[in-house]
Amino acid sequence: MGSILIKDTTRQEREQIVAESIGNIGGACDGCSPGLAEMYQDYIDGKKEIRDINMEFRARYESGIDGPEKTGCGYY
Repeated sequence: MGSILIKDTTRQEREQIVAESIGNIGGACDGCSPGLAEMYQDYIDGKKEIRDINMEFRARYESGIDGPEKTGCGYY
């Protein structure tokens, strides 16, 4: 596989990279795949590299910003 950097890919190639990475968006049973597709829209549009999007997501995940709060047996 070649480079996945924005400068080395076309919009169509970036769409394919995201689609192949996420898998079957329409068949997702838990409904999270469409959200992942939206998360990578800036990459598809050529605005942000995948690594930057992933680092931002990881930073929010580790810090707990915008994360669910655990109450009782589930998350709300």
